[in-house]
Amino acid sequence: MNASQQHMFDAYRAAQRGEAAPVAPGAETVRTIREIQQWRRFQAIVTDPAERLWERVRRAVRGRTGQRHRGLGPVR
Repeated sequence: MNASQQHMFDAYRAAQRGEAAPVAPGAETVRTIREIQQWRRFQAIVTDPAERLWERVRRAVRGRTGQRHRGLGPVR
């Protein structure tokens, strides 16, 4: 049974009992996505650049190898 079928079943059951119908699936999806985007933008502003993901990865790589990552060079 998919989400739409379950919703129709729940709505029918709620109507039989005289209750309010449940919220349709996906009704809050767009709002949730917008809130997540807004939170990520906020975090990008308030997070110290040294604590961002790529900086933490670079520090971890340098710490493990003891040297800076030089990238891919010519194959010899």
